[in-house]
Amino acid sequence: MKEDDLSRQILKIVNSSNAPLETKEVHEKVRIDVGEVSRSKLMYRLNNLRAEGEIRGKYVGSGKGVWIWWKSEVSE
Repeated sequence: MKEDDLSRQILKIVNSSNAPLETKEVHEKVRIDVGEVSRSKLMYRLNNLRAEGEIRGKYVGSGKGVWIWWKSEVSE
């Protein structure tokens, strides 16, 4: 199932990074490995993984700020 592939790829990308990643960076890397994925579907999976405790995420900035994502075992 593509959604499982997407989740696995997101986890691989976020967990292999030594620094927090913006959604845009995650999206670019996912597109290389999985293929075209809509931003809304990516955000849905990122937030689900965050809710499950698999990764951490935080909205930063005002107005049209950005989300950053990092490994679940790294503190804020």
